[in-house]
Amino acid sequence: MLTPPEMGGPYRIKGTKYPRMRRSRRRRRVLALLGAVLAVAVVGWGTLQLVDAFTGGGEDEEKAAQARTPGDCGAGDTGAKSGEGKRPERGAGGKPAELPAPGRVEVNVLNATARTGLAQKTADELKKRGFKIGKVDNAPAAYDKKVRGEGVLLGAPGTVDGELKVLGTQLAQAEPKAVEREGAVVDLIIGDEFRGLTEPAEAKAALKALAAPAKAKPGACD
Repeated sequence: MLTPPEMGGPYRIKGTKYPRMRRSRRRRRVLALLGAVLAVAVVGWGTLQLVDAFTGGGEDEEKAAQARTPGDCGAGDTGAKSGEGKRPERGAGGKPAELPAPGRVEVNVLNATARTGLAQKTADELKKRGFKIGKVDNAPAAYDKKVRGEGVLLGAPGTVDGELKVLGTQLAQAEPKAVEREGAVVDLIIGDEFRGLTEPAEAKAALKALAAPAKAKPGACD
């Protein structure tokens, strides 16, 4: 290639080749160093995963699974509603606490309605079903003419999971309440919507189911 006379001087391009532009050595060294660091990081992460997999990374979960018994649930379970899925009360030896038989449940039958003779009639029916009858009378002033539903079942706190549950099989829609008092005697206060006790066959089935709750399936929450 010829160079015009006006482009003379020490920087004239001579010959038929153009000068090549080379990258600086410093830049190439930086890139090589970054690549090496990245490679080491990837290899290290992979090695950590392999070590975790083969030396018991899931050891804690395995121990927790072995510690659980079939049907147990963790403390974090919050899907169940209050009162649902609870285990039956346990007695000595881990066995379900026995519910009292109807013959061991003493019931005061109290009439809170304006209908006469209702308390005695209901008490007679409960007696036929095996319950022990206590007082038969009108309801006290706190409940007289004030119970709008079928009835209210009253008992000491200790009767909630025993006597009140057994009595509740005879009047499913009655509202159970714990009151501050002693003893195992419970009250059945008859309300305005009362039309009679639960049918004998249904009450018997409910009592049977209550006495022998279904067993939890393995792996299922109680």
